[in-house]
Amino acid sequence: MPELPEAEVVARQIRTRLLGAQLRDISVGRDDIVREGLSTASWYRGAYLQSVERFGKSVALGFVKDQMCRYIVAELGMTGLLLFRSVPTKHPQHIHVKLLFEAAGESELRYWNPRRFGRLSLLDGLGLERYLARRFGIDPLSVSQQDFVGVIRGRRGRLKSLLMHQQIIAGIGNIYANEILFRVGLHPNIQVSRLSVGRVERLYRIMREVLDESIACGGSSVRDFFAPDGTEGQYKRRHLVYGKESQPCPHQCGGVIRRLHGERSSFFCPRCQPSRTTG
Repeated sequence: MPELPEAEVVARQIRTRLLGAQLRDISVGRDDIVREGLSTASWYRGAYLQSVERFGKSVALGFVKDQMCRYIVAELGMTGLLLFRSVPTKHPQHIHVKLLFEAAGESELRYWNPRRFGRLSLLDGLGLERYLARRFGIDPLSVSQQDFVGVIRGRRGRLKSLLMHQQIIAGIGNIYANEILFRVGLHPNIQVSRLSVGRVERLYRIMREVLDESIACGGSSVRDFFAPDGTEGQYKRRHLVYGKESQPCPHQCGGVIRRLHGERSSFFCPRCQPSRTTG
């Protein structure tokens, strides 16, 4: 599933190639791929793309026309991709929306989503505010350390679950939660209330380092992720624990990477991430 780094890579590529371009047409192949705002689709024809932003794991395209601004928000979901027309696409029947542009670096942006867990939303400014308020918590790359500490220290429950709770911290999923927790030396099941301020501050720094490094590598193409230009993210080559069950710990501590009991996608080193960590 694409997470924050992958969505950021998508936003940056679209911004580079399509910002300022005029949308000639929008083609919706199936109505149920649009979560809300389908009746407004015709408005976008002739509008100019003035912004491309990432919110959590979603990408928002901002269009302007006649001094009015509207948005197309794309949820990448588990298998959703935004692809340029120049990229060969397997199973083209899963291209559900096409955005056709005039005089741009790319003539077409396609929304490809075979499993359809993600959707598009066509929103005005107020609609976007409501969409963001109900879906996303703090952004790991823009939140200050002080505010991050405040959010973490004010919560209870398992740390990994908190990191992945999109309404609290937006954008982190299984891949990066595993990698962040291993690097910071915290067990996935540790109770948030047991963490000292110093531990949370270190968690903040490592979280940002991991996410920034992944973005620089184009994200992680573990299964289905491709950037709009068709390239694969190379951060998967730097994963230390995700998908590494039964392999020796990369810290050479003598431990072996295990999968957390009852969870298919939680990986940790029992020596580097002891369950009884304190402070």
